[in-house]
Amino acid sequence: MDLKLLDILVCPLCKAPLLYRKAENELICKGDRLAFPIRDGIPVMLEDEARRLPVEEEIRADGKYSPGKL
Repeated sequence: MDLKLLDILVCPLCKAPLLYRKAENELICKGDRLAFPIRDGIPVMLEDEARRLPVEEEIRADGKYSPGKL
């Protein structure tokens, strides 16, 4: 993922900055709790293609996954 591109990309819904999850190859919007996939190095910024993040999945500031506790 090109870090320059990451600096200018925002959530297409709320325009918030995105977190990069390298291991999952996703861009995360904390506000909308959406994970946008990155396919072949290209972010897919479509709501229909995004994965909804479950409430129990904590979103850390560094973008890493941290399963929450119920």
